[in-house]
Amino acid sequence: MSQLVPFLTKDPLPPSKNKRSPIRWFVTALTLIALVAAGFLINDFVRGIGQEQQSTVVAGQPVLIVVNSGDSLGTLAVSLVEAGVVTSTDAFLAAAELDERATRIGPGVYSLTTGMDAAAVIDAMLDPSTRAAPLVLPEGLRMDETVRITADGTGLSQADLDAALADPVGLDLPEWADGHPEGLLFPASYEIIPGRTADEVLAAMVRRFDLAAEEVLLEKRAKKLGYSPEEVLIVASLVQAEASPADFRKVARVVYNRLALGMKLQFDSTVNYALKTDVLMLSDDMLNTDSPYNTYVIDGLPPTPINSPGQEALEAALNPANGDWLYFVTVDPETLTTKFTADYDKFLAWKKKFQENYAESTASDAP
Repeated sequence: MSQLVPFLTKDPLPPSKNKRSPIRWFVTALTLIALVAAGFLINDFVRGIGQEQQSTVVAGQPVLIVVNSGDSLGTLAVSLVEAGVVTSTDAFLAAAELDERATRIGPGVYSLTTGMDAAAVIDAMLDPSTRAAPLVLPEGLRMDETVRITADGTGLSQADLDAALADPVGLDLPEWADGHPEGLLFPASYEIIPGRTADEVLAAMVRRFDLAAEEVLLEKRAKKLGYSPEEVLIVASLVQAEASPADFRKVARVVYNRLALGMKLQFDSTVNYALKTDVLMLSDDMLNTDSPYNTYVIDGLPPTPINSPGQEALEAALNPANGDWLYFVTVDPETLTTKFTADYDKFLAWKKKFQENYAESTASDAP
């Protein structure tokens, strides 16, 4: 204990030997600088959060909100704040939490206004009148028809769309397509996004085709059939043009049977494609049209698809029905009743029946 006595005295402690040490001053200065910097960083962080979640806007200004496929409500909330529709992401997400209908807000382009109440935004986005009508491309459109409908629906010029198709480097076509966009502008419903270029609009159609091709395993199954993906796509386009869905697989079988025997396909749809017509009864002059698409004249398949087939026609071309059929006739153009046979005489009899039915239907339609 005797060694502790000097430290227990009531007298003032002797001065520290390190009071004026440069190292001590340096450490103290660094600490102060670090505290000041941390204060600035915390202030900026808090201000950043406030700016992300809240903004001040002028109310009543029209805006368009784009909701893409796969967007979450959180992503939508940020878009709404950035456009000034709502002032707080938290407010919209809280309203969405209270209104389970918010989960039904789908992809599309919505016409809203700035400065809306969060709950009113949900009501508005579920109102069909606020959503822009989508671009709808039905199955079986020729490329010129697709261009016309797309131009009408998007406001893009047909010239710009034609130019993009003539030089499709920006469309990301499959390698096996060999630069041919025919058949790849997939029939589906597309959201019209303002400001998109012709390349971007058409590329979206090609991407949708890619999804369908992946779903039906186009490349793998085409190889198993002994055909290229493009050849199967051509068959699918013929199937789409020639029959109703109930007969797709039978028509596909007729195509493959004729190709196997070296017979000309002799499909009216290919002549109509060559002439850009839609005629049920072709004249002799039409049947003799000099075109690489006229399968009454050429051997084998036409050089490209003649339309954009849907997924059901693709599946039929990959999975044709079993049968020895070489001929088919839609004997009733109104009900689309189609008969298949391998017998040429039966085919001729059914063809005559079709001509009679067609004559009757056109006579009854005459004024």
